Amino acid sequence: MKIFSASQIYEAINTTIEKNQISSNDLMEFAGTQVFNWFHSRLHGAQIPIHIYCGIGNNGGLGLVLGRHLLHHGYNVHIYIVNFSDKRTKDFLINYDRVKEFKIWPRLLSAGEEFPEMAKEDIIVDAIFGIGLNRKTSDWVKSLIKYINASKAFTVSLDVPSGLYPDHGPEDKEAVIESNYTLTGQAPKLSFFLPETGIYIQQWEAIDVGLDATYLNTTETVAQLVDKFEVLPFYKPREKYGHKGTYGHSMIIGGSYGKIGAVTLASLACLRTGAGLVTAYLPSCGYTVLQSSLPEAMVLCDEADKMITDISFDIVPKAIGIGVGMGTEKQTVAALKKFLKKQTTPVVIDADALNILAAHPTMLASIPKNSILTPHPKELERLLGEWSDDFDKLEKAKDFAKKYEIVLVIKGAHTIVIHDGFLYINNTGNPGMATAGSGDVLTGILTGLLSQEYNPIQAAIFGVYLHGKAGDMALRNFGYQALIASDLIEHIGDAYLDLFEKPEVSNSAQKEDEK
Repeated sequence: MKIFSASQIYEAINTTIEKNQISSNDLMEFAGTQVFNWFHSRLHGAQIPIHIYCGIGNNGGLGLVLGRHLLHHGYNVHIYIVNFSDKRTKDFLINYDRVKEFKIWPRLLSAGEEFPEMAKEDIIVDAIFGIGLNRKTSDWVKSLIKYINASKAFTVSLDVPSGLYPDHGPEDKEAVIESNYTLTGQAPKLSFFLPETGIYIQQWEAIDVGLDATYLNTTETVAQLVDKFEVLPFYKPREKYGHKGTYGHSMIIGGSYGKIGAVTLASLACLRTGAGLVTAYLPSCGYTVLQSSLPEAMVLCDEADKMITDISFDIVPKAIGIGVGMGTEKQTVAALKKFLKKQTTPVVIDADALNILAAHPTMLASIPKNSILTPHPKELERLLGEWSDDFDKLEKAKDFAKKYEIVLVIKGAHTIVIHDGFLYINNTGNPGMATAGSGDVLTGILTGLLSQEYNPIQAAIFGVYLHGKAGDMALRNFGYQALIASDLIEHIGDAYLDLFEKPEVSNSAQKEDEK
């Protein structure tokens, strides 16, 4: 599913109007009818009070179309006009008059007036701004938004929660509707998937609002939502006469005294992902731990007992993951520097290896091209420096990835893979995965895919998907709180099997919370 910018959505609207020789109001009528059908198929005429807050632009016009259809079908509807400007769009005025044909005069809300009474059992429809917001929200509209949020009524936003922009952060974080459900036109918006802006959206659904299919299919975007059908073409089936050498020898380098578990998790995840052979390279103190806890893996030890001081080995691994649990001791820094200078093929770089690179930025130039870096938010900040908001973060991350010719994996609720200026936004995973060792598992998965000759960008996109899907499968057995990193590894096989099962019919971005 492509993620379009606001300007591309407007271009799609204009293209649709011109190509089909229809009016903008005809398109609004279609979109509003689609929104009504969504409500009607769920409420079936139930007399729950529905409060529709309409702005005076096209998002407000969409709310008026919805209100008119709800009134026509006998729903208990209350329509309000949020009168924040003297300017009204043509299509808003057309639909304002059509509502009045029902002998219903929407209540005009202006500064200084009392807000309508609502109960938490009611339904609120937010049609105030949509993607057309182009200035800071006035104080009284901000008060209205805070009033709506405080009502605790179930709130459905049309297109985007009012106060939220599709392409940049909100100017006032208190002046944004906290939406329970967002019905967005045709495709989700980038702001739905970022930590600072995604918090305003519990669930979303993309509905067909009649935009030109050719435009949507042929227009290039800078971001794409990744789910099963996007990764399925990457999958490489096993060969009947393949052997362990066919699927590559992986090496996981890391560990320090007290942190051998990180290497254990990454090595096991690497094997579960399909690597033919896995060797763990770690300090001598980890030898017994690895040999006893993971008999399928081989072990090579550093001469030092508690840390890595020199990365030397005779084997020729097809893929290497480095950094998990490694520490940042002076000798370890020197070992990583020496390793990167002689390494010519892509590697997966995580955890303390990233922290070392951030502390010694001259080493960044030694990273092999097309390597995969997997920072969590604080590690990313150490690499990039501070950013003003999540959109600024993405711009800095794209510049960083281009400069060093690497694949950057920004871990989070929706992990984002960045390559060559493009964003691949993952749609699997859940809050239960916010647990120690989850990142080590991802390092193992990515290394395992590289060893099976997935190219780095495919390995990153597919690996992030499998990681999140394994977490979703494990969630069924453990719930959010009880989920641990080992559970992810145990469900990697289920994530593979799920690729070939019938998908659930849903466009929702997130699973429902535990009930």
